[in-house]
Amino acid sequence: MQRLMSGLPLVVAPLMFAALLGAGAVHAQSPAGDAPRTPWGDPDLQGVWVGSTLTPLERPERFEGREFLSAEEMAALEQGAVDRNISLYERPAETTTAGGSVDWRDDGTPGFYNNFWLDNGTAWEPSGRTSLIVDPPDGRIPYTANAEDGYRPHGSGPWDSYLDLDTGERCLGDGLPQIWLGYNPNHQIFQTAEHVVIVHEMFNQRRIIPLDGRPHVDITQWNGEPRGRWEGETLVVESRDFPDRPHDRWINTWRIPTSRLHLEERYTRVDAVTIDYVATITDPTKFTRPWTVRMPLSQDQAERGVAAGDLFEFACHEGNYAVANVLRGARAQDDAEQ
Repeated sequence: MQRLMSGLPLVVAPLMFAALLGAGAVHAQSPAGDAPRTPWGDPDLQGVWVGSTLTPLERPERFEGREFLSAEEMAALEQGAVDRNISLYERPAETTTAGGSVDWRDDGTPGFYNNFWLDNGTAWEPSGRTSLIVDPPDGRIPYTANAEDGYRPHGSGPWDSYLDLDTGERCLGDGLPQIWLGYNPNHQIFQTAEHVVIVHEMFNQRRIIPLDGRPHVDITQWNGEPRGRWEGETLVVESRDFPDRPHDRWINTWRIPTSRLHLEERYTRVDAVTIDYVATITDPTKFTRPWTVRMPLSQDQAERGVAAGDLFEFACHEGNYAVANVLRGARAQDDAEQ
């Protein structure tokens, strides 16, 4: 439901990219259970993909030292997510926590959506891993000692200018890799022998990835300059030439790009509905070593517990008064405190 409400369908997107990429961007028929291939012989990555999972990016303290959960633990966590969604939809609008305050992340207040608008899914990562980070072995981001100095949690002030809102709130995007989670979690992949195009539903961003061996040309881009190649059955995408944006506010420290950031993504089609996605992030500005995320991407949206359907427009700017209203509210609060 939430994705239906997020904007108008991008009904022109398939037509636009078919025209851009050529008539060859079609699925090849393949035997049931086999990973499909394109008419020109490459693994076929095309389709709408979702990575939504209950598995956290970093390993929680309660699972310290445990790489995997048992099947029973996974089932309990998944059922808990289903039960939580049901209870939130049935809960009165003014529910309060035990401490007497409104639980704003569940029931909604100015500053965040309530649960109706989110699409986090109800499935744990199928292998049972306790974190999406597979390296380092502890499942934690290997920050340098001062990487998080000055970081302010999302939703905290002060709000003295538009720069005090994070890049996502300003409709600029949250950076790469986009870990395929949250609301508007879908991605659509288009493909020819010469290019792969990934359309991110969140922020309506497009990544056009050449496969023809052209070199990087050192042009700084918001999401880096990508180049792709096939290594056997795996599409490898290397992105570099990111901008230095340390003074912008980001929803997570690890998302802050620098000119030293290098991102390698690996896409391997393993069956009719699954891509094995692996991303390795290297940036000595913020991390003591490279770190790697691994997660399956699925075309089975129902199995992941998210809204089914094609991509819908993420119309962030249109009718968006949030930045002006946040600053106006902050000034009103300043006046009230004087």
